[in-house]
Amino acid sequence: MIGLLQRVRTARVDVDGKTVATIGPGLLVFIGVEQRDDESRAERLLERLLGYRVFPDAAGKMNLSVADIGGGLLLVPQFTLAADTNKGMRPSFTPAATPEQGRRLFEYLVNCARARHAPVESGVFGADMQVTLTNDGPVTFWLEV
Repeated sequence: MIGLLQRVRTARVDVDGKTVATIGPGLLVFIGVEQRDDESRAERLLERLLGYRVFPDAAGKMNLSVADIGGGLLLVPQFTLAADTNKGMRPSFTPAATPEQGRRLFEYLVNCARARHAPVESGVFGADMQVTLTNDGPVTFWLEV
């Protein structure tokens, strides 16, 4: 399971011209689900997302997590993260989970996140989403479990 996380000041997701999710300071995380993923990988990714120290402490060092600051967590499904880009000029999506598996694990991740943290918002699986964000830093990390 892949999480591309960005520290943001604000982020929102629009679908069909309507805002479906919005957060203030926190993490925007694009989620990619691969064929080999399961619930245990989703739980491990969530553990890392909530505990990953990317926010500054009083000394300005990245020493605080989104849980420490009570920041927002916006999870957005993005199957293109699972693309194989090693050959040619067109990505292959062979490593990506099936739509059914991807939806199930993404929803599992969102439900687990909501049980452990607030606020948690999410994009819409399979929708054409427009994501707007204000990067903070910018600070961007690729997490894979």
